[in-house]
Amino acid sequence: MVWQIINLALFLAVTGWGIYLFCRVVYHRYLYLKLGQPSDFRQRLKGGWSEFLAQVFGQKKLLKDRKSGIMHFVIFYGFIILQFGAIDLIVKGLTEGGHLPLPAYDVFGLLQELTVLLILIAMGYAAYRRYGEKLPRLKRGWKPSLVVFFIYSLMFSVVLSLGFERLWLDLEPSALAPASSLIAAAFSGLSALAAKILFYVFWWLHLLILLSFLVYVPQSKHFHLITAPINIGLRRREPVGRLKSLDLEDEEAESFGAGKIEEFTQKQMLDFYACVECGRCTNVCPASNTGKALSPMHLITKLRDHLTEKGTAITEKSPWAPEFAFAPGGLSTHGMTGEMTPGVNWNDSVGITDIRPTLNWQKETWGKREQGADPVSLELIGDVMTEEEIWSCTTCRNCEDQCPVGNEHVDKIIDLRRHLVLMQGSVPQEGQRALTNIERQGNPWGISRNDRAKWTGEVEGITVPTVKENPEFEYLFFVGSMGSYDLRSRKVSRAFARLLKESGVSFAILGNEEKNSGDTPRRMGNELLFQQLCLENIETFRKYGVRKIVTACPHTFNTFKNEYPEFGLEGVEVWHHSQLLDRLITEGRLTPKHEVKERITYHDSCYLGRYNDVYDQPRNVLKAIPGVELVEMERARENAMCCGAGGGMMWMEETGGKRVNLARTEQALEVKPTVISSACPYCLTMLEDGTKMKEVEDQVQARDIAELLEMSVF
Repeated sequence: MVWQIINLALFLAVTGWGIYLFCRVVYHRYLYLKLGQPSDFRQRLKGGWSEFLAQVFGQKKLLKDRKSGIMHFVIFYGFIILQFGAIDLIVKGLTEGGHLPLPAYDVFGLLQELTVLLILIAMGYAAYRRYGEKLPRLKRGWKPSLVVFFIYSLMFSVVLSLGFERLWLDLEPSALAPASSLIAAAFSGLSALAAKILFYVFWWLHLLILLSFLVYVPQSKHFHLITAPINIGLRRREPVGRLKSLDLEDEEAESFGAGKIEEFTQKQMLDFYACVECGRCTNVCPASNTGKALSPMHLITKLRDHLTEKGTAITEKSPWAPEFAFAPGGLSTHGMTGEMTPGVNWNDSVGITDIRPTLNWQKETWGKREQGADPVSLELIGDVMTEEEIWSCTTCRNCEDQCPVGNEHVDKIIDLRRHLVLMQGSVPQEGQRALTNIERQGNPWGISRNDRAKWTGEVEGITVPTVKENPEFEYLFFVGSMGSYDLRSRKVSRAFARLLKESGVSFAILGNEEKNSGDTPRRMGNELLFQQLCLENIETFRKYGVRKIVTACPHTFNTFKNEYPEFGLEGVEVWHHSQLLDRLITEGRLTPKHEVKERITYHDSCYLGRYNDVYDQPRNVLKAIPGVELVEMERARENAMCCGAGGGMMWMEETGGKRVNLARTEQALEVKPTVISSACPYCLTMLEDGTKMKEVEDQVQARDIAELLEMSVF
């Protein structure tokens, strides 16, 4: 009886202290989040619960990587099951042999032991992936391995406790308790007292490991166990292709974009603490894949660590508990140098793509800063994130599509760019030239506005009417800057115009009244220029009574469809040319009849696919063409790799590493096509340049789907 009272008192004291430390660590990080700009969390919580359940309990995103997903699925549900076992084990220790009053208790015990076995196997596979396969995206070292030791110790303490309990209480061996029965048999010579002592040794060991893990979780990447479900529940409800607008007329605003960590929103900060450092984002990032400085995983973790350090300084609340277990300064990891360091050499890479040069650069520059530097005085852009990283992003969203915890990377990079452009006037020279040309002439080359409709004189056998010449038009064909000025893309505009005419669709163009859509300025951070173009375009649409818009440019399509409505574009249907062509073929208004004997692989545009879920329509168009053999690349559909032109990169030179379009072209050439097809003028240009770089342009052509359909129809 005395032992039970002492045991209970110790249990309450130790458990209470562990829970207190856990709550204190979580609360301090909550205070750091409060430093951010307010977010409308109530609005974000509305609806979308089916997707929440699919991602949290169905592990939808994790199962994109089948092996890793199954492993995580076992661990996730295993720990849910074992929580009931932990409660039961606590009851056993506090009552000296009692247990939870559950029906079919023996079956419950069997479930616990089988779950322990499955978790041990799953964790063994997790360790193998990290140290056997040595996947580049997974970090190695004592810190990433700590959780393996925690979980293995936790599992062994469970079965050993149960095994010595059987000896202590003299329970018969049972097929419903295979593991504990084997342990009891192995130590059958022990007395009941010795078995009881060993039971309590492992019972206390289990409790201490459990509480240590509880306190460790919010101080590590495993904080995602708590924050990830919250983050997924608070994910964006608006279209993924929509960026948050800035109120540029706010006279009280001291800054635009993110120049300090506290200028991110609280939801963006929650992303920092939800990151599990699995590296899936970096593994698919076109910048990381080709040896650029940017790694989406490190973007998040560097911002997280900076928030933790600066939050500590501002709130004077330590992020660590117990504090004696952590070195002064915590886990500071900042101070990027501005150039790729020696030893990070793309020539050392293996294969078409390789993330190791980028990871090596991040590792070598991680923590290189003046010891004892004041985190409050650190510059977000410069000391934490370099401009080289910020301008390497193509905004393809593959990182976000792969992230199992719902992190959003692109909006953070755009906010950093906005601060650079709007507050510091810092833009790469080629990018600044493109922005200036768009502002002056409405196109990135600075060609005269009056030449915008020149391409219409090159269309064979038909006249392309303007809105003034055909005021009763059904569709406004918004040609875009590429389709109007770029010599290669003009062929697509001509092909599409011929197909529209053939199908009997009533259409018109704005001609020289057309302006840039604003996608490039917005993705490059010039929100002021974007909003100016947006409002001017909407006014033009209203002037001519536009009700339907079709465009061959996915960037324009996304901007009109997802971003213009916020600025007043209402009651207007926005179509991509692949969608309209697919519909016209289905309705029998276009008939592909001539064979096009080509082996075609289709490259998915990021802004058409991941941004707007248009995957099947362009493929349907190609499948409708007689003679076409359609083959898929390894990275296709939602996992397709970017061509390298998004996010304004079309107008800027890549620095360091391998060209993204070359890597994507090499991926396409792996399936031995005769044609690489796309449905985007940017992609078409980049892929055609890629075939020239590989010196295969005579054997492999780059063609838009409209060009291929034109060949079959006419």
